[in-house]
Amino acid sequence: MPAVFLGHGNPMNALEHNVYTDAWHELGQALPHPRAVLAISAHWYTRGVGVTAMAQPRTIHDFSGFPPELFAVEYPAPGDPELAREVVGLLGTEMVALDDAWGLDHGTWSLLAHVYPNAEVPVVQLSIDGTRDAEWHWDLASLLAPLRDDGVLVLGSGNIVHNLGRITWGSNTPLDWTVRFDEYVREAIDAGNRHALTHYLDHPDGALACPSPDHYLPAIYVAALRRPDEPVATVASGYDLGSLSMRSFRVG
Repeated sequence: MPAVFLGHGNPMNALEHNVYTDAWHELGQALPHPRAVLAISAHWYTRGVGVTAMAQPRTIHDFSGFPPELFAVEYPAPGDPELAREVVGLLGTEMVALDDAWGLDHGTWSLLAHVYPNAEVPVVQLSIDGTRDAEWHWDLASLLAPLRDDGVLVLGSGNIVHNLGRITWGSNTPLDWTVRFDEYVREAIDAGNRHALTHYLDHPDGALACPSPDHYLPAIYVAALRRPDEPVATVASGYDLGSLSMRSFRVG
């Protein structure tokens, strides 16, 4: 299976049809049909690592200020307890714990509502340990590689540039630093440059583009799963509200 990072942007994308949601839908049509999805979402940011292990994960509406139609969305994909146990086996019980409380947050279901609209593919989420740096997450992600050979689609969900404090309402024109950092990451992904990707805060615009690492780190998981000489392709690119990058890519 390929591995995919999707820039999820506004939660309203779950209901809307635009250039990004069309790209996500087309991706679902083009991918080999997966056994299951392992999602790493910016919105499950924890101390320690958890993996959802329930048979029927709930749809989590982890946002506020949006219309009732968005809160009414349900994404009733089944879970996959067997896959959750496989993840624990790959990462080690000292590294990750089975979780039966979380579910599917909007970083996952707002995308999958377009990629797999029938919610027929089982979905498991892996949380992001907020106490660890990007190098640690790269190494952890590398341990997930065998899942790709077992029909599992690894899906990272976040935004390469995500600064809600600098958004420009009603504008899709990106700020100059948004473009610079987005291009820096694109070039590093294309080159397979681990150091550039994991030391992103060394870039002059890194701290402005990623004031917190939660939305950036899911891209690290997908970049780390790229095998030598494996192709990387852009799924979508663009900007929203000045300070959000919607870049999405796949490896394999």
